[in-house]
Formats: sequence, C-alpha cells, structure tokens
Amino acid sequence: MAAVVRERPARRGGPVGQEPPPAGPGRPWARRLLGPQRRHLWFWVFTGPFVIGLTVFTYVPLGWSVWLSFFEARNTVTPAAADFVGLDNYAAMLRDEAFTDSLVTFGLFTAFIVPATYALALALALMVNRLRFAQAFFRSVFFLPVACSYVVAALIWKMSIFNGVRFGLANTVLGWFGAEQVAWLSTTDPPWYWLVLVTLRLWLQAGFYMVLFLAGLQRVPPQLYEAAAVDGARPGWQTFRYITFPQLRATSVAVVLLLVVNAFQAFDEFYNLLSDARGYPPYARPPLVHLYYTALGEEQNLGAGSAGAVILALLIAVATVVQARWFGLGRKEG
Repeated sequence: MAAVVRERPARRGGPVGQEPPPAGPGRPWARRLLGPQRRHLWFWVFTGPFVIGLTVFTYVPLGWSVWLSFFEARNTVTPAAADFVGLDNYAAMLRDEAFTDSLVTFGLFTAFIVPATYALALALALMVNRLRFAQAFFRSVFFLPVACSYVVAALIWKMSIFNGVRFGLANTVLGWFGAEQVAWLSTTDPPWYWLVLVTLRLWLQAGFYMVLFLAGLQRVPPQLYEAAAVDGARPGWQTFRYITFPQLRATSVAVVLLLVVNAFQAFDEFYNLLSDARGYPPYARPPLVHLYYTALGEEQNLGAGSAGAVILALLIAVATVVQARWFGLGRKEG
C-alpha cells in the first residue's frame, strides 16, 4: 500500500532558525516600530520615558527659545505675530556692553579655571595611581566633592571660609600672621573674589577629572615603561614627559573640552557667592547671570534673553569645534 504523505502546513515565520521576513510596506507602523516578534518592545519600554523627558524638558524649550529670539517678547512666552522683529534682538545683545562684558568675565574665568583644574586633576591622578595601598579610599575621598551641590558649597565658601569678617576661616588664618582682614567678595581692587570663585570650582570638579585621568593612566601599557627603563630613561620627569603624557593625549583633549564647556555654563557659584539682599554687583557677571537678569529681571525681556542664549550656545559650539580641530579629535592616525 502506498504510504500517504501528508504535507505539514508551513510555519508562519518560515523554517526553524530562519528570521521572519521583514515588515513590508503594507504592515502597520506599530509593527515596524516594535520589530519582528516584538523584539524592540523592551527597548522602547526602558528608553521611552527618557526620550519623552529629553524631548519635553530639553528639545522643546530649546526650540521655543530660538523661536522667542525673533520676537519682542516681554512678560510673555507666547508673543503675537505682530511682535516679530527678526534679528533685532541679536543685534541689541551684541551691542549691549553688559553682555559683552559678561563674555570677558567668562574669558577670565576660563583662563583661570581650565589650566588650574587640568594641572590639579592630573597631579592627583598621578599620586593616586602610584599608591600601593588604600587607592580606592583616596580615589573616593578626592571624588566625593563632585557629589556636593554647587549651592551648598558656595554658601560654605561664603559664610564660613571666606567670610569678610574676623570669624571667617581665611581671615582667622591671616590674623595668625598679623595680616589685615580682607573683604574677599566685595573688594574689586585687588579682585580677591576670583580667588574664592576659582578655589570653589576647583574643589567641586577636580575629583571628576582626576577619575578621567586615572582611567587614562591605567590604559598605558606597562611594556612602555619597561622598554624605557631598558633604554636608560630615568623614572620621574623623563618617563612622564616622553611616555605618560603623550599617552594621555586623548584624555587631555576630552578634559579640556569639558572644562571649557563647563566654564561657559558657570552660574551657581557666581550667583550664590556674589549676590546679597541688595542684588548682584555690577562686576563679575558671567553670561548666564546676565541673561538671567535680562529674561527674569524687572523688564522680563524674554526675546532678548533668548537671543543671548542662542548666541552663547553658538559660541560653545564654535569653541568646541575649533578645539576639536586644533587637537585633531577624531583624526585617523597615519
């Protein structure tokens, strides 16, 4: 008797081990979004809230700020079409001496804080990297200030360490040596407030960049040091100059870029250190402090404030691109 061979129905997804066919043009968008067999579902479950938050709290305000910069928007974030002024807000901000002075203040702050933080973070990383015991403890100790709030640290610096009366720690130490008391935050000649600002930012951020340098130091192949020792290189300055420092080039570029961008965004330490019940003094106003008073001051000129914010963002982008090109970031090594 001839055997009757029954054909099995083909599986929906094709043979075993074969991927299901991609979604065709006629499939609904939800199937394309979720992927075959809903493989992308969990990706959207975990990343969806962050994408929504980033869009609502970052991209939408950025776009709205650019839109406001083309309008005469005073005391409102929804100006009428008749209030369109084009590039007048940008021209007014570039002619504003207070805004240009704030850019000069940023330049001075950058000139102080970038090299000081770079040198201190690198020195701390070199010292911690050479430790043979308790390395994790000292790494945590130096990194701990990064978790401190800028506002809290500014109040400690202002009320306790650099208080302008004899009860401040700095004036107490000066009194031990017979020196006169210093009004650290209200003296403009000499401008002692720069010492307060720079030391505060150094304490807050040096630990973070130390960790970056530590990661770079741990990637340096030990064979390079062994070869240098065989060639007669002295441990110390020669080893650091010809081996360690060149190997930290990529880390150094990243650190400098981050430092410059963070200097552009300085606000908390300036505002909380220098402002008082009378307001903010006319000196040492970084761009964000000036824009804060422009957009949220008495006039509440949100159009001009938005134009200044766009100018500042463009300056950050240009500075970042110029530095990246200068340091050859992303360039293939031949």
